[in-house]
Amino acid sequence: MGLTPRLDLRQSQSLVITPQLQQAIKLLQLSSLELSAYLSTELESNPLLEIDEVGESSILAESTGNGEDRRDDTPPVVDSVDGEDERPLDISEEVVDNDSGLSDGGLDSRETPDSVGALADPWGTPSGEGGTALDRAVADAPDLRSHLLQQLSFGVPDQAERLIGAFLIEQLDESGYLAIDLADAAEALGTDAASVERVLAKLQRFEPSGIFARDLRECLKLQLVDRNRFDPAMEALLARLDLLAARDMRKLCDVCGVSAEDMREMVAEIRALDPKPALRFERSYEQSVVPDVLMTLQPAGGWRIELNPQTLPRVLVNHAYYAEVSRASTKADKSFLTERFQSANWLVKALNQRAETILKVSIEIVKQQDGFFRHGIAHLRPLVLRDVAEAIEMHESTVSRVTTNKYISTPRGVFELKYFFTQGLPSSNGAEAHSSASVRHRIKVLIDGEQADAVLSDDRIVEMLRGEGIEVARRTVAKYRDALNIPSSARRRREKMSSLHGI
Repeated sequence: MGLTPRLDLRQSQSLVITPQLQQAIKLLQLSSLELSAYLSTELESNPLLEIDEVGESSILAESTGNGEDRRDDTPPVVDSVDGEDERPLDISEEVVDNDSGLSDGGLDSRETPDSVGALADPWGTPSGEGGTALDRAVADAPDLRSHLLQQLSFGVPDQAERLIGAFLIEQLDESGYLAIDLADAAEALGTDAASVERVLAKLQRFEPSGIFARDLRECLKLQLVDRNRFDPAMEALLARLDLLAARDMRKLCDVCGVSAEDMREMVAEIRALDPKPALRFERSYEQSVVPDVLMTLQPAGGWRIELNPQTLPRVLVNHAYYAEVSRASTKADKSFLTERFQSANWLVKALNQRAETILKVSIEIVKQQDGFFRHGIAHLRPLVLRDVAEAIEMHESTVSRVTTNKYISTPRGVFELKYFFTQGLPSSNGAEAHSSASVRHRIKVLIDGEQADAVLSDDRIVEMLRGEGIEVARRTVAKYRDALNIPSSARRRREKMSSLHGI
């Protein structure tokens, strides 16, 4: 049978993502600061957008404590322009081309960080006309570079050596260590390594003591030399800092050739030194996290959940300006204004949908982790993206985007939304699985309560947890212990015994 050409009509469905929809999806994963910067750019490029200066509406929900919630004062959603895409922002990640790469893959089993903790701003109180205490603290903070350049001008009279010294000052890292090899410095300056080393020896006598060291041992040595306390025993101690970190005092005494009493004094001198001498000059202040969602306990026992008005963007479309300008515009100008008008309407709608989605996800997380908020971390349930996604009928990638860089203020502190997603460990008695975060907390509690003569090994911790109905392997205990920066049982035993003997 021969092949003949023919015409067929076929009907099929496919998901085509528009630039506007892609933009709206990306808005979901922006933090409040990133969103503010993005909106500033949009306000500059779109003359039809303006900030709502008087908007007071907020989105909130109140949980009654029985799994129900009710909404109040939901902000209006701007009607979309005719012909615009009406599909929701909930969309599978696979169809988003050139996205930021934020994937929820592996989050179900990924370990989450501990709580950000309750945040406070001790510097925010104004102090007279001079501004806040933080402003004055930053203004009064000494500048390391200026401090060293002043010493260079007085302590190094040779002009060529001053040039080398100024170059080395610029090569210091934030701790005060020299971050460049002398040979590389000599090559960059067009001189020999001996000249650079000669200038470095002069710079290492500058204040603060220990500056311009190339490693920790040299930093401590410079400070000991400055105090006239660097002797052969101290030199041997600095050569074996690994033994000091392991608290192996008996071996250190043999290496240094001193008694236990002398070793205690030497260790006390080492502890009195500053391993990062530049930090007293270069002060850094961490910026407090501004929560996106606020959660408070209601008198009736339920939870009140609302978006933070400080982070809630308020952008309006200036319809009056659009109508006025359109009447006196050319065809090309009208085309531009129409495109800007559609873009502005879409942005406002996307922002409202973003706010609704964040609130919806937050409400479900609070429902799922109600035990944690009422009783503490021991009651943190295992939770994965799929659990929340199925409950609110959205895709897992949408939940992943919403919980990225978003924080919630709770009676127990400020937490990133991703904090509440932890893997589950099976229960040995058939009860509900235990959250990995709650198990880590339990391990820390057990180790904090151990005595010097009864240090718990990983195997012993496994037995104790199994007795509490938590089925966990020894390697898992070791992994959680390492994540908590808790040393091994042998090292903890040495540290506790050293503390008992005053070392």
